[in-house]
Amino acid sequence: MKKYLLTALLVSFLVTPLAALAVDAASLPDIKKTKLGLYIEAKEVPDFLKQNPKALFLDLRTPEELLFVGVPQGIDGNAPFGIMNYNKWDEKKKTYVRFPNPDFLSQFEYWAMDKGTEKTDPILLICRSGDRSALGADFLAKQGYTNVWSVVDGFEGDMAKEGPNKGRRAVNGWKNIGLPWSYDLDKTRLLLRE
Repeated sequence: MKKYLLTALLVSFLVTPLAALAVDAASLPDIKKTKLGLYIEAKEVPDFLKQNPKALFLDLRTPEELLFVGVPQGIDGNAPFGIMNYNKWDEKKKTYVRFPNPDFLSQFEYWAMDKGTEKTDPILLICRSGDRSALGADFLAKQGYTNVWSVVDGFEGDMAKEGPNKGRRAVNGWKNIGLPWSYDLDKTRLLLRE
């Protein structure tokens, strides 16, 4: 029995770091880089979750994004990293201003407690395209979490730089590569305000 447990632990330590090597940090734009340097592509997430059943998988997008763009199957919950301010317009970006969610940590901790996640357990963060998940990973690293992974291509993926889809999020990402998702929200995966 001891030999089996030792082998299982060794395999666990060998498999998890190899996944980190799948994404070359040097190929990432600075906005997607994290202090912990743990990156994963959407296509690797389902296998990662199977190999790490204690892993916490959170979507950091706004509830509006989940509602109108879709939700990846298998998330444990939603903890928006940013909130839209519908009273302010960013003329340069042609969108509403987004500011940090002051409740992010408490919302994250709700899901972590719900799953029984410890500070050393794997945590996967997904957003639209990997920017907010990187910011969220850095924030959680400052809180003492040591195994926080950013899904670098996110739910919608990166913008195509040329071709017929130029300017659209059509390059990679959960939705574009055909992983399971839905427009149907599961209210057990949302923190409802009453």
